[in-house]
This record gives sequence, structure tokens and C-alpha cells, in this order.
Amino acid sequence: MLLRISVACVVLLTVVAYMAVRGMTGQDAAVCTARGAGGGSAGSPRYELKPVQAANAATIAAVASQRGLPERAVTIALATAMQESQLRNITHGDRDSVGLFQQRPSQGWGTVEQISDPVYAVGKFYDHLVDIPGYSRLPLTVAAQRVQRSGYPQAYAKHETNASLLTAALTGREAAALTCTAGARETGEGGDPARVRERLTREFGRDVLADGGGSVGTSAAGDGSVGSAAGGGSAHGVRPAAHAEAQPAVSVPAPGRRQGWELAHWAVANAEGLHIARISYGGREWSADRSREGWRRTGAGDAKGGDSSQGPVRLLLDAGH
Repeated sequence: MLLRISVACVVLLTVVAYMAVRGMTGQDAAVCTARGAGGGSAGSPRYELKPVQAANAATIAAVASQRGLPERAVTIALATAMQESQLRNITHGDRDSVGLFQQRPSQGWGTVEQISDPVYAVGKFYDHLVDIPGYSRLPLTVAAQRVQRSGYPQAYAKHETNASLLTAALTGREAAALTCTAGARETGEGGDPARVRERLTREFGRDVLADGGGSVGTSAAGDGSVGSAAGGGSAHGVRPAAHAEAQPAVSVPAPGRRQGWELAHWAVANAEGLHIARISYGGREWSADRSREGWRRTGAGDAKGGDSSQGPVRLLLDAGH
């Protein structure tokens, strides 16, 4: 009996260790990757982070876009959040510090509830950053320190390379530069178009849907098209599902290539949290069921095989059950 128990314990520990190794090596866990110029070519720079970190990074870039701030502001903010919280919206820190930037209620940054809202926290960081004369020309450590007043001002420097890599992707300067693998999703929970639209307008501003709010509709499983009110749908732009497997979808206007990839990368960073199953833009597509392949070409780009700057960013959401 004792021998059986011992063997069972050894087997259990082996399984636990195996699952832990798989998680640490990313075999099961979702991971996002930002790549530099050259994409997946050997030797091109890359930076890996978890989806929750990528989503917070995307918020930092989106709020800067809403305010019309330059790439340098995004890089400074990203490097600061990497150092202060590892791009996580944490509820603890030194003394009363909380949130992405470890801002302190006692120092006038806002209430704990306010600072715990990433959009608010990012906005307050930028409020202070833009008050620094010539901040975009200052060394990153100097600009970040003048906002944060940290006890370790030189610590921000070590994040500048990765922050710059993320900035290039999240501002849309580099196409198809951020991708995520999809982890295990809870079955039965579908995507909510209203939630996607609310997040877009909160982070990018209402102008992101200024041409009429972006269309909302449904798409049959396996169909990349997005239905809208224009085709005889309801007054709210939602077309009734044709059959049980119809999926909710959102189409977001993209005035140009850079804005399109800015939105597409925001979507892939938020794919896990917002239950986005497929993203299409610029002749490329990311899908959760083939996420390890990254952004795949669809043949819908321009005649030279490049990225089309025409058309919206199309998001197909999980149907749910």
C-alpha cells in the first residue's frame, strides 16, 4: 500500500513538473511577440510579453494616439511602466503606490480607484510628461525621472530598446510586427461588440469611430465578411444571425496604413481579453485557431504583394455558446 502511494506521488509530481516546464517555455501559455524591422528573419530583434502586458502596452500607445503625441512619448511611457510594474496593473507597491506607473494617491496622482484604471493612469503620466519642456529631446531616463521622481532614475534605461520595439508596432509604423499566440479560452464565453467599441473609444477617443461608429454585425463561421445596418440590419447596425454559428463582428474604419496597423495591433494585443477570434487588415489575417502562424497573407493586398492601405480593420469575435 505504501509503495502504491509513493509511486502515485512520484507520478503526480512528474506531471506537475512537466506542466510547469510547458508553461514556462510557452508551450501552453499564450505569449505576444513584437518584432523589429525584418519581421521573423534570423537576427531581427524581438521582445516577448504576456497578453495582459501587451494589452496594457496597447493602452499606453492608444491614449498617446488620442492625444496626438509623438512616438517618443510612447517609448518613454512604455519603458517607465516596464520598470515600475512590468506592464501589469498591480494593486500594491512601495508605500501607497499602485497601478501601471506605481503612482501614489498621497502625492496627488488621484484616488486608488482612479489610478487602478489604466486609461486614467496613462493619461496622468502624459499630463506630467508634456509639461516638461523639450521632453522628446531628453534622454529617456531624464524624461521619465522628471515625471516619476524615482529612487532609481537610471533603471529606466535598460528598457529603452524593448520599449522602442513595442512602440514601432503599436503606433502602426511597422506592419504585422506584433502577434500573439492564443492560450486556452473559456468555452461558452463569446465576444461582445459593445465592449469592443467601448474600449476603442475610451482608449483612442471617439474619433476612432467618427465615420458613423464602425459597423457591427454578424458573420457566418469561416466567413471573413462583416454584416452591417446598410444591408438591411437593425437600427443599431446588428444583423440577425443567419444560423446558430453566426459570430459577432466589428469593422473599424482605418484612414490609412499606419492607423490601420495601429488598430490591428491593438486588437491582437487585446484578443484574449476581448475574445477576438480573427483580425483582418492590409492583406493579412491573424486568427486564434492558427495564432502560431502569426499574420498570414490573404492575397487581398496590393498588386505587388504589399499591404493594402484601403478598407477597415475587421474583427470577428468568438460566438460563445
